[in-house]
Amino acid sequence: MKLQYLFILTLIALVSCNGNDDQSDAFGNFEIEEIIVSSEIAGKLINCKLELGDEVKQGQLLALVDTTQLSLQIKQLEAQKKAVASKKVNLNAQIDVQKEQIETLKTEQKRIHQMFAGKAATQQQVDDLDGKVRIMEKQLTSTQSRFVSVNSELGVLDVQLAIAKDKLGKCFISSLMNGVVLEKYLELGELAAPGKALVKLGDLSMLDLRVFVSGEQLPNIKLGQQVEVLIDKNKDENQSLTGKVSWISSEAEFTPKIIQTKEERVKLVYAVKVQVKNDGRLKIGMPGEVRF
Repeated sequence: MKLQYLFILTLIALVSCNGNDDQSDAFGNFEIEEIIVSSEIAGKLINCKLELGDEVKQGQLLALVDTTQLSLQIKQLEAQKKAVASKKVNLNAQIDVQKEQIETLKTEQKRIHQMFAGKAATQQQVDDLDGKVRIMEKQLTSTQSRFVSVNSELGVLDVQLAIAKDKLGKCFISSLMNGVVLEKYLELGELAAPGKALVKLGDLSMLDLRVFVSGEQLPNIKLGQQVEVLIDKNKDENQSLTGKVSWISSEAEFTPKIIQTKEERVKLVYAVKVQVKNDGRLKIGMPGEVRF
């Protein structure tokens, strides 16, 4: 009986020693930075062939909102711009005619003044011709001032055209990153609206293992530090991966509520993210362990 008792004690001691040697320093779950892609334009989706799990590249077209109305609006504005621009052509023609008329009147004015000096013309003739020259010069100034109005009108149309083209470009919704489609919120033919989510994307090539460490552990953890990450292989074995500390919280917080015992929940801890390259084995939400 004594021998059996001693054997049990020895076995417990060995198991305890092995457990301490293999114990991880922190535990957590894998997560990624998710991006919600939304529409900036209201309209019907006329192209949206994404499916859950599809891989997308940065700049790849994700969806297309109906562009019919905006295309017609752009054509209308371009036609208005041409019509307004034609006014400048007419004004230039008027100015050329008025300048020629003024030159003719000034030539006649010079001749009349010479005749008046030789007493071959009356004061009335001189005054009439001087008045005609002044009137034509004022008409020329008035015609030239109309360019300001025409240019202002063209400026307004240019702005409206730029706004319409900007909206047209926003109908083509592209991916801002390389990643995978995690969620899809709209289907082909449904109506998109500004700010309404279209798809959720995430980069699964690198995952973050978010863990919590105590203040005692914190001095031994540095940004960029290489660490060992463990994931479950089966109920008895783990798989080892290499990770890098990519973020350390600057503020302490209480232990997450998922910790069951009150003694653990009231402790202050620091969140740490360990970046791990995904070779296909890692999934969002999968538990993991870290050895610093």
